[in-house]
Amino acid sequence: MTIVTLTTDFGSLYPASLKAVILGMEPGTQIVDITHSVRHADIRAGAFALYTVVDYFPKGTVHVAVVDPGVGTQRNSIVISSGGQFFVGPDNGLMVPAALRLGDMQVYRIKGTELLGDVSTTFHGRDVFARIGAYLSGGVAPERAGEKTDDYVHLDFGNVEVGVNSVSGEVIYIDDFGNVITNIPGTVVSDLVHFGEVVKVSGRDMPFMHTYGLVDVGEPLSLTGSHGFLEIAVNQGSAASVLGLRNGDRIDVRTPQVAATSTRNVS
Repeated sequence: MTIVTLTTDFGSLYPASLKAVILGMEPGTQIVDITHSVRHADIRAGAFALYTVVDYFPKGTVHVAVVDPGVGTQRNSIVISSGGQFFVGPDNGLMVPAALRLGDMQVYRIKGTELLGDVSTTFHGRDVFARIGAYLSGGVAPERAGEKTDDYVHLDFGNVEVGVNSVSGEVIYIDDFGNVITNIPGTVVSDLVHFGEVVKVSGRDMPFMHTYGLVDVGEPLSLTGSHGFLEIAVNQGSAASVLGLRNGDRIDVRTPQVAATSTRNVS
């Protein structure tokens, strides 16, 4: 049974239309909702959500991803083939980190209307991406959707500045618990401090711990999340609310000594 995943910023109503299209074309499809609660138009947050789970899906999986503030404009629509899985969505970088995680990518620009019916200018998720995703799940080769291209929008998770006793990056995702996920690899922080030591995160002291329950309820901590990135949390609370952090905010992690920095790109 073919798996099609959905990652969108659509909320509660519009994902049903994507599912209806896919099931109408391929009734035996197993549809998995990754998330529909990406912050509206936050392409990088959507990319992160897809990136964190793509490794766990089997070959043949089709990922339909739609965080698309450019819908109806001149932006392209693409299919990506990578590591035996397929991605279909807008050409705005949304699917690139996940696809690169699987291996080398082949990108195809969706052309023409051979595989499409009527296309709304405001709902390509339903009329383009869900339909192409259904075709892919039914065994249609990505070459049928369009022409291969090396011209596509790249996206990564931004720069991380690493010093001998400091590291800085930025917030890239806030989950439903209010945990603040940064683009800083957890291994970078664990190279600077030992578990249990107190670090200063954006001016606030908190320990670097293995997991949430190792601090008192309501207390902040930093840790390496299951996704592999540095996470700021509050035990049984919302770090985003308590610390006033939002997507895109800078995060600085410092130990008592501060040294010169170097820059790394994270994707």
